[in-house]
Amino acid sequence: MQNLYQDILRAKKNHQKLLAILIDPEKVSIEAAVTLSEKIISSPATHIFIGGSTFSGTHLDELIAIIKTKTQLPVLIFPGHPSQISNEADGILFLSLLSGRNPEYLIEHHINSVDALEKSNLEIIPTGYLLIDGGKETAVQRVSQTQPIEYGNVELAYKTAKAGEFLGKKLIYLEAGSGAEKHVSLEMVQFVVQNINIPLIVGGGIRSLEKIKEVHEAGADLVVIGTAFENNPNFFL
Repeated sequence: MQNLYQDILRAKKNHQKLLAILIDPEKVSIEAAVTLSEKIISSPATHIFIGGSTFSGTHLDELIAIIKTKTQLPVLIFPGHPSQISNEADGILFLSLLSGRNPEYLIEHHINSVDALEKSNLEIIPTGYLLIDGGKETAVQRVSQTQPIEYGNVELAYKTAKAGEFLGKKLIYLEAGSGAEKHVSLEMVQFVVQNINIPLIVGGGIRSLEKIKEVHEAGADLVVIGTAFENNPNFFL
């Protein structure tokens, strides 16, 4: 059985930078999964995240199964709702939206996930999820009905991340949101990573190889791209 979290810790210790491609199952059909998987294989991706703020389809299990067969990369669920849990994946980022104060996203969805998770073989990774203002209202903000942390409020981001670490979260995820106009500032990434002792994930609004490099160099252990790859599957060519 894979130990995904230990692999992330090992990469952090060895200064190996990780890259995840986020797939929104609402936007990817079964027919498109094979071609998408081939594009991922030719990319430097180390992980695949799958999930979204909204998803009402019935093809999640099949989609993950195809992607795993074709890519051999670890697949982690990035859930917006308990209905997105699939035992076809390798693990799940068990997200608590720490930047908001909506109890549904702090604990309620987690309670409703227990039955499915206890029956699964998923590796469960407690993750503190912080939504940062990326210049426009995102699906996460709209669905969760919470306000993001202000773009320049580095201290609040740090304290929220640190509180998450104190609460026992194993990862911190700074997220500007899908389709954000700007990614989390390098200053915020640097300050947070310097003051927490757990791996840092950064995603949202990252649209070029240069930006991936900059966010990695600022200290992110794992960078996530989604929209940029969706819009251009030849992103890495």
